[in-house]
Amino acid sequence: MGRRYFCDYCDRSFQDNLHNRKKHLNGVQHQRSKKAWYDLFRDASEILSEEESKKLCRRFLQTGQCDFGPSCRFSHMTAEEMDGLKARVEERRLKEEQRKQIPPCHVESWLEERAKKESTRNDSASVSERPIYHLPPGWPPLCDLPPSLHPPSATDVDHTEDLEWG
Repeated sequence: MGRRYFCDYCDRSFQDNLHNRKKHLNGVQHQRSKKAWYDLFRDASEILSEEESKKLCRRFLQTGQCDFGPSCRFSHMTAEEMDGLKARVEERRLKEEQRKQIPPCHVESWLEERAKKESTRNDSASVSERPIYHLPPGWPPLCDLPPSLHPPSATDVDHTEDLEWG
């Protein structure tokens, strides 16, 4: 029978050859299905502007169904759906405005502050004594811990200058 081609947009399969595939990809059914798929990912403001420009579909309002479906040139949105869409668009616009109000980061000022902090750390480190280590709460006493978990002693810290890695 040969290989079969499955179209994800149309949810159907057919024999895979050049003629059949070209016929399917250029078909109206496939074009509509593909458009419907990509419409799911459109921006809310784009959908709102398009829906506001359309008139209401009378058949859809009366019966709740329309023979033309998504390809209808009239709007099938209810007033509640339009209000929800407007709220989403407004919320998105407000988020964009808030994001624009955040002041830009200046690298030079950050580098200056970092240099100041480093210089104060170096000054205080040379003056201060050895650091004091505290065990996390809930740990057993120091005598019960294995040697690998003991904090370094003053003699261990002094010998780190002679240490070679590699």
